[in-house]
Amino acid sequence: MANQKYEAFLHIAETGSFKQAAHDLGYTQAGISYLISSMERELGIPLFVRDYGGAHLTSEGAELLPWIRNICNDERQLAGRIAELKHLESGMVRVAAFTSVSIQWFPGIAKTFLAKHPGIDLQLVCLDNEDDLEQAVWRGDVDCGFFVVPIKQPLEAFSLYHDPLMVLLPPNHALANAAHVPARTLAEEPYICLQSGTLSEMAAVFRNNGVDPHVRFTIDNDYAVMSMVSAGLGFSVLSSLLLDTTPFPLAVVPPQVETTREIAIAVRSMETASAATRAFIETTRTWVTNRYHQEASGDTQRMACVPLPSRNSSTTPEAKKGGQLAALSLATACALP
Repeated sequence: MANQKYEAFLHIAETGSFKQAAHDLGYTQAGISYLISSMERELGIPLFVRDYGGAHLTSEGAELLPWIRNICNDERQLAGRIAELKHLESGMVRVAAFTSVSIQWFPGIAKTFLAKHPGIDLQLVCLDNEDDLEQAVWRGDVDCGFFVVPIKQPLEAFSLYHDPLMVLLPPNHALANAAHVPARTLAEEPYICLQSGTLSEMAAVFRNNGVDPHVRFTIDNDYAVMSMVSAGLGFSVLSSLLLDTTPFPLAVVPPQVETTREIAIAVRSMETASAATRAFIETTRTWVTNRYHQEASGDTQRMACVPLPSRNSSTTPEAKKGGQLAALSLATACALP
């Protein structure tokens, strides 16, 4: 990375010889002379006096010597720093995710990643609005993000998991131990709707089962939804990932026509992503695969880790810089899936 002319200048100043500098740097004597002559023309001042005793700095050259030495030292330090980053000895990865991934996946992924790369810092941005999440990755506010497919922006995405959407019932409901919830129940009983960025995902359950729900309550907090269902005020639909841990007694039953949402991790471009970001994505894919391989019985969970085509959008939503940067301590008071 160091400037060849500056390195030649330093070697000649230190050795007092064009011949010795050429030998040390691997140039011919004519080549080293050309570098210095070119540098003198660019600067418009003479740098060396050449005589039979060797090469001596002019007054102008002596004035520039400490400056050029500092430049070369800085370039060497920069080259060393870049090498460190390439070898994942330091750096940072900024990750955006919706709440269920932030709570259920991120701690485990972060623990695995930091065990391999202890010098890399992680930052988590919790965003539940799909447009805000996509814009954060597209603008470069974060390095990568977790998404529910399809993705509108032309990001490079990798499928991680097909997350089942489940029906929540009061624990004493007649269908609490049923194999599935009939479509008729989804149409007739009061529905407690979670109003969030996942509204379209939940609507897919009713669409696939050919019914329109009878919405009794609309709530913008997932735990409030669980509380209402647990109290017997109706049923709801939430993702299985969000239901890995619940603070309320609930019956969780699949709908008659089972429906999933596809979760992916995406970057603007793997080609331009940092080495640390690429390592985080690889760790994430391996971690998710291992988790569900261990938990799955038979083929109940379908996994995939292949690149996904993105669906372009003709209009780009205005960016909203929502969410808070949270350090790895995960003091992220995120709400909703």
